[in-house]
Amino acid sequence: MATWDPFEDWDALRREIDRAFERAGPQSGQQYRTAFLPGRAARQYPLINLYENPDSVYVEALAPGCDPAAFNVTVVGNMLTVSGEKLRAAGDVKPEAWHREERAAGKFTRNIELPIEMDDSRLGASYKNGLLLINLAKSEKAKPRQISVKVEG
Repeated sequence: MATWDPFEDWDALRREIDRAFERAGPQSGQQYRTAFLPGRAARQYPLINLYENPDSVYVEALAPGCDPAAFNVTVVGNMLTVSGEKLRAAGDVKPEAWHREERAAGKFTRNIELPIEMDDSRLGASYKNGLLLINLAKSEKAKPRQISVKVEG
């Protein structure tokens, strides 16, 4: 038997009001409402994984169906920007012929704050199996350094 939680309804109402203010308020940066859920606020696209090792930061961006030549990847300071366009299904299908269109399309821009400063001379990106793979080398001053401790006495 399900239990009733009165705060669940209040929380759902609060989230809906937050979404209404986000849609109506001033937009910071360039956003495209076609990214990508019809009838809802734009969601961040592409979805990413971001991880690092001692030398590099890696970004895996899930972007199936995108033309790799259409990606624009830039790094300024510690901000990575990925933009591009996901095209609609091939063919000349008239709008009235669609019964269901769940695969969204349109222009997108995603800004990702990086955890540290990058070496902008050693950056790379590739596209494989619907994943945009970005390799960002850490700057030398951002890498951790081992400090030896001298024993005196």
